[in-house]
Amino acid sequence: MAPVLDPNWQSPYSPTNAEKHHHQKVVRSFAMRKKLPESIGVGVVVLLLVAGVVVAPWVPLVGIAVALAYGWDLRRSLVRYEAKGLALGNLVLDQFKVGGTEKDRLRLATVMDRLAATFGVAAIKIYIVSDPAYNAALVPTGSGLSFFVTDALMRDFELIELEGVVAHCLARHRLGLLLRESLASVAATSDESRRALAGQGLAYRADEVAAAAIRYPPGLAGALRKCAGENLSSTSFFAGSTYAQWRWIWFNIWCDRPTDISDLDDVELRARALEEW
Repeated sequence: MAPVLDPNWQSPYSPTNAEKHHHQKVVRSFAMRKKLPESIGVGVVVLLLVAGVVVAPWVPLVGIAVALAYGWDLRRSLVRYEAKGLALGNLVLDQFKVGGTEKDRLRLATVMDRLAATFGVAAIKIYIVSDPAYNAALVPTGSGLSFFVTDALMRDFELIELEGVVAHCLARHRLGLLLRESLASVAATSDESRRALAGQGLAYRADEVAAAAIRYPPGLAGALRKCAGENLSSTSFFAGSTYAQWRWIWFNIWCDRPTDISDLDDVELRARALEEW
């Protein structure tokens, strides 16, 4: 029997528009919930004004004007929430000192240039920062993106492992995760709400997309395995409270806790999944 090609088939390891739209919707829904009490109050006032035709024929027009003005203000609020997340890259940069060598920077730039083309991403600034822990993050910085990686990771990771880390971070961008993760890092809310906003299991999903794109799962698995096996220094940024708030943007989301293989975002579980691929 001759093979039949399905024109609607799509690889499960490719990001979809539905995924991206879902992540955008999560951000908008979070912002709307923050304004919910105010929205209810304005809604009640508008209904009373619109029903006020028995008082004077011009009162409903006031209600319509209030509704339009509030709608405009609500849209501005959504933009302000997004802007908070987009400013995170500058905040991250302020937390670290410059690290790495000229050779490290050339090595990282070579890997980034090649993979950025593969993932269709441009205008990425790269920073090697001084820290004894293994971690990396791709973070929005205004209209562009900044990639941060520790000098410890650059020193101890093989080229294929570094490639896996970079690919994972670029995969988060392709999936549309960066805004919800960065907003979760800066929003004034509880830890539970931060995790719900950032999304659970999405680092695992980014691993799938990254490994499929670079066609070498062992490289990413090796990077995750090294992260799982490190002993976190008390002097590391990743042992502090700021990391606990910003953890959602980082390659290793949980580097300050013991392994928990019930969590899809745990590096040990992610490494095992890729090793069995």
